[in-house]
Amino acid sequence: QVRFVESGGGLVQPGGSLKLSCAFSGIDNSIYTMGWYRQAPGHERELVSSISSGGSTRYLDSVNARFTISRDNAKNTLYLQMNSLEPKDTGVYFCNRVNLITGTSYPNDIWGRGTQVTVSS
Repeated sequence: QVRFVESGGGLVQPGGSLKLSCAFSGIDNSIYTMGWYRQAPGHERELVSSISSGGSTRYLDSVNARFTISRDNAKNTLYLQMNSLEPKDTGVYFCNRVNLITGTSYPNDIWGRGTQVTVSS
């Protein structure tokens, strides 16, 4: 059974840092590209960063050079180190697979509860 448990969010001041973790199960680590998605208030969920099974990474332009994605395949865990946080980074962060054809999640994918990140002074 596919399951995602995101953690590590919180309230942080602009310029601060957070590290998100996502423990997942029911997914073959050797096959899928994994990603962090963000849903900001009033906006649709968007892919922020992805990492292939081989470790190749991609980032949304707005987070490039500030966020770092990584994965530990042995632990079935995905991470997102977020530095120099800005108010526009506020949202609920989720992890899931990435469909390399569409650049987003697979249809009917199961989602976790996400973890709230709030950047505010």
